[in-house]
Amino acid sequence: MEEKSISPVWYDDTKQGMRIHHTDGVTWLSFPAFDQLDFVRNGFSTRMGGVSRDCFAAMNLSFTRGDNEEDVRENFRRIGRAIGFAPESMVLSDQVHKTNVRKVDKKDCGSGFTRPKDFYETDGLITDTPGVTLATFYADCVPLYFVDPGHRAIGLSHSGWRGTEGRIGEVTLKKMGSEFGSRPENMVCGIGPSVCFRCYEVSADVAEKFMAMFAPEYHADILLAKPNGKYQLNLWEANRRILLEAGVKPENIHIAGLCTSCNPDFLYSHRKSGDRRGNLGAFLEIK
Repeated sequence: MEEKSISPVWYDDTKQGMRIHHTDGVTWLSFPAFDQLDFVRNGFSTRMGGVSRDCFAAMNLSFTRGDNEEDVRENFRRIGRAIGFAPESMVLSDQVHKTNVRKVDKKDCGSGFTRPKDFYETDGLITDTPGVTLATFYADCVPLYFVDPGHRAIGLSHSGWRGTEGRIGEVTLKKMGSEFGSRPENMVCGIGPSVCFRCYEVSADVAEKFMAMFAPEYHADILLAKPNGKYQLNLWEANRRILLEAGVKPENIHIAGLCTSCNPDFLYSHRKSGDRRGNLGAFLEIK
């Protein structure tokens, strides 16, 4: 893979919801909406700038896919230096496509990186503690970022179709409300790089679940029936609608507009590569 020759294809070239950075050979992404908040640090990895080889090339951030462990550790060190966080400050999720959201703090730092995790089945993480880096992982599913500027609290959740059906975005907002006093109307949210509407085909039984979730007037924006009896599913719009229904203001929801499946040389995609691939990472920290 020739890293220097790769540039991404945006879903809508006029609405690029994330900024590309090149730092010490590492290519990564951030939301401008969060960059302008002086108390948070946010980032999303690409395939570029790591040391992993073969199907994992190059910035693989998964210890569980068969890659060399020390290569993965070096990748975490590189992406940490690029974005500006210490890998030892990370709390790694334990994703199982459920809607469990966990509050973490300083005592959890290093979980999944410097020491084994002491929690399981956790697709969402929240904190109001400075210096704790939330980390979740992707290869088509939707990264959801949450920032509460008033209470200086953050959240990061992994939302595949099951998590979206379970409204993990709303679950995360409610958890931040109960733990920190966060209110949805004051939140700034991001929907990160993930599989787009054009690339994500689902069976009729999955489509029916989403029809039941939303009022009929929104079905056309979320689902498109195909001649083969299957449907295209718009996870970006489904998650945006969930956030809106939970009380987030439309102007405070920022969509990356970058598809993993459309960019398999720039981002890892399960739809394109199956199990022989690495994982991307989403990171969010209170400075």
